[in-house]
Amino acid sequence: MDHYDDPVHVARLVGACPRPWLVGLDVDGVLAPIVGHAADATLLAGMAEAVSALARLPEVDVVVVSGRSIAGLAQFGFGADVEVIGSHGMETRNLPMAPLSSDEQTLLETLAAAAIAAAERAGHGAWVERKPASVVLHVRQADDVAGSSAIFELADAIASLAGATTKAGSGVLEAFARHADKGTALVALGERIGAATTIFIGDDVTDEEAFARLLPTDIAIKVGGADTIAAHRLRDPTCVLDWLHALVAQR
Repeated sequence: MDHYDDPVHVARLVGACPRPWLVGLDVDGVLAPIVGHAADATLLAGMAEAVSALARLPEVDVVVVSGRSIAGLAQFGFGADVEVIGSHGMETRNLPMAPLSSDEQTLLETLAAAAIAAAERAGHGAWVERKPASVVLHVRQADDVAGSSAIFELADAIASLAGATTKAGSGVLEAFARHADKGTALVALGERIGAATTIFIGDDVTDEEAFARLLPTDIAIKVGGADTIAAHRLRDPTCVLDWLHALVAQR
């Protein structure tokens, strides 16, 4: 991917959109550089302040929409002026998630056992993350061939399990006992707050689901060089920070 948009230009496009705005932000790869292990991730210097400054603008609501669980998002310390949605839309900070049914709980344990077995096949560097309604196989730090094979075999095994779904990401496969997606969560929040324009910025395959739910009058921004349906593209989290600064400066 050779072409990236100028952050200031994209900020001007957003600035011309009708308010109120709902600004949705993914975290890993957008606000925080991608690292080998999720627990080691940190927001880019100055990012927390820029996000809060945007959230304080009139007629602007800011929401973090992440595949991470709410517990996993706590390490970033997002303030009360930012809405936080985790687990691809299943969890909202300060609100209880609907408990799993007995069938969902049984399915979740089956998925966990399959993911643990897959991690063992992938070998050193692979690990399994557990969330309230899903499990994630991480192979980014494992051998490339063994990791890819483990993800393929896990996806194949889960395909035969009634009620289970998967989402693939960069070096990860997440298996769900209950379906959720970022797009549904983003649209529901936009409708609840009466947003005139929704802006969503993400970097991963799962963010494409959110881009697909936006209206033609909304703004979709992809971070990085991977294929996307988004109309706009920024290079990396540093450019996202520049975009946030430019957006706030237009007030």
